[in-house]
Amino acid sequence: MPIASAAAAPTRAELVDHLVRTRIAGDVATPRENNLSHYRRLANGDRYYWFGLEFGDRWADEQDVLAVMAERCGVSDDPHHRQGQDTIDPELTVDALDRTAAVLRKAAADRQRVLFATGHPGGLLDVHRATAQALRAQGCEIVVIPDGLRADDGMVFQFADVAVLERGATLWHTHSPEPMAAILDGLEREGRPQPDLVMADHGWAGCAAQRGIEAVGFADSNDPALFLAEAEGTLQVTIPLDDHVLSPRYYDPLTAYLLDAAGLG
Repeated sequence: MPIASAAAAPTRAELVDHLVRTRIAGDVATPRENNLSHYRRLANGDRYYWFGLEFGDRWADEQDVLAVMAERCGVSDDPHHRQGQDTIDPELTVDALDRTAAVLRKAAADRQRVLFATGHPGGLLDVHRATAQALRAQGCEIVVIPDGLRADDGMVFQFADVAVLERGATLWHTHSPEPMAAILDGLEREGRPQPDLVMADHGWAGCAAQRGIEAVGFADSNDPALFLAEAEGTLQVTIPLDDHVLSPRYYDPLTAYLLDAAGLG
């Protein structure tokens, strides 16, 4: 059985084991052919896969994208492996959590303005909520987004301190950068400062990083854009993980480890 809801933070070894058993990392559900398809589309200039980032022609070779994903996410680096099982290296996941902890520790020390957002509310909403709660307890300002924001035929709302896209009373899975753009533009219109830090995923993180805001993001093995942005120094940290596993409670030990490492537990 996976580790239950995290009253106490797991050790690194316990977390690695948990990530593998719940398939947050290790042998993940996303198949190799889906990963390679997304790498190819990004390399071919399909902006849907750029997550609001601007790559120019720097990643036009699919094999270069694969090399970064093997290094930073832990997928197979074999270009002849075209279908079947692919992987996320759990050690890389925990390494990225440690780097994120350093970012959060600094945010708490400096009492930064922090914005949380997710395009994967079914999996990661509570990870962001718990982190926002911990930072607020340390004196950080959790950015409240403007009212009435619209993007991608939906409304941009905030639930439990986390910005999400809503359509028809349903929270939507989205890769789009447009909801984050709506938030940042809305803050500017109101004469309010931009966030010091954004913690997000998908296009929410990519858009913020492209605008020069310090950002950390979660990303799956078929979402190469944030890993490329980290490699280029645009994004501070990208955390590799399957971003929608069987139960959102499976992420609780990961959250506990992160907050403990940041001194926020």
